[in-house]
Amino acid sequence: MGGKSNVSERPTISVNRRGGPPIQFIIQAQNFEKLEEKIPEFMAEAEQDETFSFVDVNLKFDKPEIYVNINREKAESLGVSVRDVARTLQLSLSGQRFGYFLMNGKQYQVIGQFDKKDRDAPMDLTSIFVKNDDGLLIQLDNLVETVEHSSPPQLYHNNRYMSATVSANLAPGKTINDGIEAMEAIKDKVLDDSFTTDLGGESRDFVESSSNTLFAFGLALLLIFLILAAQFESFIDPFIIILTVPMAVAGAMFSLWLFGQSWNIFSQIGTIMLIGLVTKNGILIVEFANQLREQGMSKHEAIFKASESRLRPILMTSLTIALGALPIALSLGAASTSRIGMGVVIIGGTMFSLVLTLFVIPALYYL
Repeated sequence: MGGKSNVSERPTISVNRRGGPPIQFIIQAQNFEKLEEKIPEFMAEAEQDETFSFVDVNLKFDKPEIYVNINREKAESLGVSVRDVARTLQLSLSGQRFGYFLMNGKQYQVIGQFDKKDRDAPMDLTSIFVKNDDGLLIQLDNLVETVEHSSPPQLYHNNRYMSATVSANLAPGKTINDGIEAMEAIKDKVLDDSFTTDLGGESRDFVESSSNTLFAFGLALLLIFLILAAQFESFIDPFIIILTVPMAVAGAMFSLWLFGQSWNIFSQIGTIMLIGLVTKNGILIVEFANQLREQGMSKHEAIFKASESRLRPILMTSLTIALGALPIALSLGAASTSRIGMGVVIIGGTMFSLVLTLFVIPALYYL
């Protein structure tokens, strides 16, 4: 007998109340036989993958069963009816309750069954006899054939399909996205087109939150662009200002890579926050440059004067934002380790944008 042990940390943000490994890959099939055929092969590939440190599946074939098939032709030739064989097996092995009796003021069940020592092995069928039409006793193993088989103690369904959930813990340095991609690669290698797959647990939350975050990011960009277009009464100036966002996102991604952090829900939230935090740099420069041009300055003089005059407030606000996010990045406080990515994104994106904004925004404004 062997055993497996696994320790998993419950995610900080999750709609799944129950804990479990971060990767839960659900394999769906039309029938149980296809799952029985492919699950062992799938598990063998997953256990060899370096992306995972632990792999398990909920559909386990560890319930031993014996199928007793009656040889009807042989039973008929010996004068034994199939009904008598079935009834003999039922009375001797099924533990059927026949009734109750009272003794010393207590009620007891009357159960018909062989003793445990006489029904533990397939060879015990040799000790069971059944009468034929002539009243002769026929040994039961002459009339039946036994087939040993292992079945799962419980069958699972997902989306009305027979299913099995492969759960996995990630190896150090691997992200949920890496785990999902590894599972998809194993699926393409092992499963055919008759199988469908789904995600569960934290991996499902990750995919759904990623798609929602992308929508929120695009919506935030659109809203800020429209607000700036109304404020500046122009579509060109907001476009110049919005270009600070790609620079901030590039700095955020570089910072995540540099400090070994993953792209998770917290770093995604931090990226959305950057849209509002870094666009103020471009607003300060472009708005002041427009005011100077209204006073009669040339475009070249106005943008140089605006960049020089607005350097101090840009530095002050950017450093304030970075220092404010520093405790998050340093993982100070209870349960703050999972939020490190948010702090790293805010600090890296803000500082990266600060440096590039002072050069890129004036150049674009002049062009």
